[in-house]
Amino acid sequence: MASLSPQQRTALAQQLASAQGGVVHRAMLREVGIGRQEVRTETRSRRWVAIGKHTVRILSVPESPEAKWWEAVWETGSGAVLDGASALVAQGMTGFTLDRIDVSIPRESTRHDVEGVRPHVRRHPPPVVQAGIPRVRPQVALIHAAQWARSDRQAALLICMPVQQRLVRPSSVLEAWRGVTRSPRRDLIGSVIHDVCDGAHSLGELDFTAWCRRYAIPLPRRQSVRVLPSGRIYLDAEWDGLVVEIDGGHHMLGLNPVDDALRANEVVLEGSRVLRLPVLGLRLEPDAFMHQIRRAVDLYVMPNVAHLPRLA
Repeated sequence: MASLSPQQRTALAQQLASAQGGVVHRAMLREVGIGRQEVRTETRSRRWVAIGKHTVRILSVPESPEAKWWEAVWETGSGAVLDGASALVAQGMTGFTLDRIDVSIPRESTRHDVEGVRPHVRRHPPPVVQAGIPRVRPQVALIHAAQWARSDRQAALLICMPVQQRLVRPSSVLEAWRGVTRSPRRDLIGSVIHDVCDGAHSLGELDFTAWCRRYAIPLPRRQSVRVLPSGRIYLDAEWDGLVVEIDGGHHMLGLNPVDDALRANEVVLEGSRVLRLPVLGLRLEPDAFMHQIRRAVDLYVMPNVAHLPRLA
């Protein structure tokens, strides 16, 4: 192959790097005729920067967050792929800031430490999306993200966000979860996945009456009927003057929040106070939500009933 002029070299390197956030693998450069000596010439001239063993930063190409993802999979070891929350962000998840990059790497590969990257050695490689940056499929990455989360709240968030943003089908998450035999936070993750991905079933299994008994709250009427200007509705839990609407994960999808707001507003306009109780709230903050309901009953429903002591 004929040697490239400096201008040709620059144009080819820019074209390659523009698809990867400003970085390129040395093997890609070799494929277009840019060898070790040419890379050395460009780095000495400070037009390019060598990062690790494989990654070259092309300074004339604007850098994006993708550059760190490519560096992570190239430098950690052969076969490394983005996983967990990193794979979800690469898939398009918004509203979540990564504080590290998670990658999965085959057990037989030689692993190299990379700053800001957390590797997870895998005996069996997870299913991978090959288009774009190599990354674990979102339904599996979601489960891994929840397992590796810093807290239960973050775990629940990393289950909710990809489903709400329609990066993954709820049915595929449920199917992937059925294949998990052991898991950190197994009870929480399983509950939240079913709340978010099978909300109607989750609500059907929720025994709100038992929760009321646990917190010494008088039992409400369940599924009481109201006729509103918009039509007939069924209220999840009602006392005289107070309604609790219990929201499963499906209430967060699509236009459901709009419908829920209209419904709650109509109930308020008819003279009842409305408290909202996300099923996820009972997973993460049961005391806080049930004490709010207890206070509301104490303040608005039965202020003079002796057997229901007021909360301090």
